[in-house]
Amino acid sequence: MQRNLSFPGFIADLTWQSLLVKLSAMFKANKKPIIGILGGICSGKSTVAAEFGKLGCAVIDADRIAHQMLDDKGVRAKITGVFGKEILGDKGKISRPELANMVFGNPGKLKKLTGIIHPLVMAEVEQLIARNNSEPMVKAIVLDIPLLAEVGWEKKCDFLIFVDCKPPLRLERARKTGIFDADKLKVRENLQISLDKKKRIADNIVNNNSDLSGLSKQIAEIFTSILGRK
Repeated sequence: MQRNLSFPGFIADLTWQSLLVKLSAMFKANKKPIIGILGGICSGKSTVAAEFGKLGCAVIDADRIAHQMLDDKGVRAKITGVFGKEILGDKGKISRPELANMVFGNPGKLKKLTGIIHPLVMAEVEQLIARNNSEPMVKAIVLDIPLLAEVGWEKKCDFLIFVDCKPPLRLERARKTGIFDADKLKVRENLQISLDKKKRIADNIVNNNSDLSGLSKQIAEIFTSILGRK
């Protein structure tokens, strides 16, 4: 369309352009930085997310959302329809350990489970991001999503933090949960993007091989840097 360069039309074009620039700046100003947490199983990703939470960030815990979804009657019906009622516990609820044992190590079954749960979880995550963007007291939004890179959500993040933790320490933590042993840990990690690749795409690397105070200091320094780059 040819631009109207007559005096009134030209002024109108400038007015609309100025308005669009102002609206764009307004949306950017209201958008909170989104921080994604990467790392291996039992590396301490949720601990890192919690430390960001102490600094005024809203933490979105996808695992917690997924656990809540498993208690939904409709979701439970879909899952038992695929995997059978043997995954139900005594109270008729889905046994997460039983379900995990069934799907991990079997890519086909894991894909089926992900197809049921993942869209529901990520829709809830989207809503929480939108809600927290309008909260004036929230400084940033942290995504604590176990398979962040695997589902492509690293692209939605402004900053990526990789939690570096030595394998023996991760295995020790895994054993304390009573769910993982070395073999199960290896099987689950073989289904994920390699830690080396996750480390390469990260903006910052956090060392989580010592105590909480050292970790807290690292997070505080990184968060100050993030706010400075906002």
